[in-house]
Amino acid sequence: MTTEPTNLRLDIEAKKQAYEIFAQVGLKPAQAINLFLRQVALRGGIPFDIKIPNAETLEAMEELASGGGKRYKNSKDMYDDLGI
Repeated sequence: MTTEPTNLRLDIEAKKQAYEIFAQVGLKPAQAINLFLRQVALRGGIPFDIKIPNAETLEAMEELASGGGKRYKNSKDMYDDLGI
């Protein structure tokens, strides 16, 4: 495999979070990025769905960001509240 140096401008927080996950799964950042690039090439596109949130999802995201929404102590409480 032939390689070449590449410079990228990355979002600082996204990079930090991603690099922590790479470390947890035993990947160096270059290995993870190469894995992503190989998947793009193999699949002929982005290897995951990219969707624009609908109005209901955006409203829920805004509600959570502003401190609203329901919180549960555990999954049983959540399922009970949902009637599941």
